[in-house]
Amino acid sequence: MIDEILLEAEEHMDNAVAVAKDNFAGIRSGQASAAMFANITVDYYGAPTPLQQLASITLPEARMVLVAPYDASAKQEIESAIRNSDLGVNPSDDGTVLRIVMPQLTEERRRDYVKLAKSKAEDARVTVRNMRRKAKDQIDAAVKDGEVGEDEGSRAEKELDGLTKKHVDAIDALLAHKESELLEV
Repeated sequence: MIDEILLEAEEHMDNAVAVAKDNFAGIRSGQASAAMFANITVDYYGAPTPLQQLASITLPEARMVLVAPYDASAKQEIESAIRNSDLGVNPSDDGTVLRIVMPQLTEERRRDYVKLAKSKAEDARVTVRNMRRKAKDQIDAAVKDGEVGEDEGSRAEKELDGLTKKHVDAIDALLAHKESELLEV
């Protein structure tokens, strides 16, 4: 019973860390990455479709991205989706591919991205804490109903606190890495 509760809480906490990692990857830093385009959806024949399903994304240089549509007729929609995204880039059409040169980030823009990263990190921490609270309530209910002893319940709570700390520390480490990546010139 207790092991199931702890295992479920750990799985949810692992998912929160993975989501935070994905969110950080989507925040633009000084260099280009394919992950920056992960959240862009394109209106493809009336259906919102992820950009990765419609085009290949390559990085020939540190600050250049080439987007090669699989279907040439979707190039206009892909171009407008990238232009309207929150990346702040303007793709140029080279006939068969879209060329995107990532502009150098200003100090102010870097600070904005750091604030965004901190906000996403706090959201992940809140998710981890909510999982802890839910698991603790389940443990307390099991102790109250007499399904497990008080000693086992307090041991499980200590283990749960350890899991929570481990996952919050992992989120903090991801945030520190993203901050240093954003602030390096």
